[in-house]
Amino acid sequence: MPVDKIIPETGQKWPENVGIIAMEVYFPFTCVNQEKLEEFDGVSKGKYTIGLGQRNMGFCGDREDINSMSLTVVHKLMERNSIDPNDIGRLEVGTETLIDKSKSVKSFLMQLFEESGNTNIEGIDTTNACYGGTQALFNSIAWIESSAWDGRLAIVVAADIAVYAAGNARSTGGAGAVAMLVGPNAPVVMERGLRSVHMQHAYDFYKPNMSSEYPVVDGKLSVQCYFNALDQCYKRYKEKGQQLCQKASFTLDDIDYAVFHTPFCRIVQKSLARLMLQDFLSDMGCESSEREKYSDLVKFRDVKLEETFQDEGKAKEIEKASMKCSKDAYDKKTAPSLCISRNVGNMYTPSLYGCLASLLFRSNSDHFVPEQIHLDKVLFESLDELAGKRVLLFSYGSGLASAMFSFRISDDFGPSSPLNTLVTSLKDIPARLASRKEVEPAEFLETLKIREHTHNNSSYTPIGSEEDLFPGTYYLTYVDDKFRRTYQRKKNSSNEGSCMVV
Repeated sequence: MPVDKIIPETGQKWPENVGIIAMEVYFPFTCVNQEKLEEFDGVSKGKYTIGLGQRNMGFCGDREDINSMSLTVVHKLMERNSIDPNDIGRLEVGTETLIDKSKSVKSFLMQLFEESGNTNIEGIDTTNACYGGTQALFNSIAWIESSAWDGRLAIVVAADIAVYAAGNARSTGGAGAVAMLVGPNAPVVMERGLRSVHMQHAYDFYKPNMSSEYPVVDGKLSVQCYFNALDQCYKRYKEKGQQLCQKASFTLDDIDYAVFHTPFCRIVQKSLARLMLQDFLSDMGCESSEREKYSDLVKFRDVKLEETFQDEGKAKEIEKASMKCSKDAYDKKTAPSLCISRNVGNMYTPSLYGCLASLLFRSNSDHFVPEQIHLDKVLFESLDELAGKRVLLFSYGSGLASAMFSFRISDDFGPSSPLNTLVTSLKDIPARLASRKEVEPAEFLETLKIREHTHNNSSYTPIGSEEDLFPGTYYLTYVDDKFRRTYQRKKNSSNEGSCMVV
């Protein structure tokens, strides 16, 4: 295997270009339109669609849970990419949707490896709100670059069901799962040396009641924690960027695309604006000609970032100026990543990786159908707009844990390249989004009531229709008196469905 570094202590060699080889994205078949939900909830027109930046919200009934969604996305990843189960040496799940305080979701996924006889698979579940998938990814990459690695690949799963009690937060729900095949010689490579973290204790969002799916949320504090974590991570990331690139200044100009954890799309636009504000405040010593792009921010040159959390009026003024200043950068660097988030909602842990997938598949304009699902019209001309580019990612999980890191896209984008294979495998996402069943808000509300009343029930047979599932989806068939769950896979053109008892 090609190598790019020798580990002096052991003589072992680093595998080359470790990162994401393949991705699979799953979201439920049913969704509710946010504009209709505004009217149903009796809120002001545009509160969810303009204020939050959302169009549709995906949700699932009592036929689906965290295990079924994870089974679905991993099976589809392996099926689509013809992965031999014996080639997997690590499988780790990031989720905050817990249905058991002891038994991991990963242990349920081991059913997919029974026929192959492969039980030699490391990894379990990783949990901290929306950050678990990121830590699972870090852990898997570290495993491949460690003395424990045996040459096999890893699968990272990020999956969650985001539901809220009645109130302002309910419109920021969603559901979905992302599975990533991780290994060397990848088309999407994690950059070494460019990672920063910020960890802190906060009660901004948490789930202390194990008998309920609903979190306890302090909305105002949650947004403040998100932005503070963003500030701290970007400051440290910039410092590492300066060292790695040997530059006096490291800014958004050194970043081709930026994707963010997306509880709702509007916060992402504000996040990129905040990065530009930090660039402005830290680059005041540069040549005046280089500061023309910051003209809308000049009057705030003496502001400190922490002051934006203290004076709400001034903070709004600065935010407005920052968003105006960063509009072109947002349109180019970030808007293309919001397709799934805008149309599915907050998937919690997989949210960030749904944004990465959106960035990748939207490069393939031949398979894009904006007229069917009302998507943004920011399209890549071809894969060469991705090749060789740096993608910045910001991951945030309440409580709190956060990180900023980056990928480099391979500069090989030929017809048989791994990059082309990866992007092509994601090209069906727009059509899947367009094919979903849109239900009326009243039915959405009734579905949440059923989930609420049956959460963690035993001796229970779900009542949701199997028709409200995509082909190939795993679904819950029964929970027995000992809380053991049975799943089955909905038939598609290539399988007859299989029953799994656990």
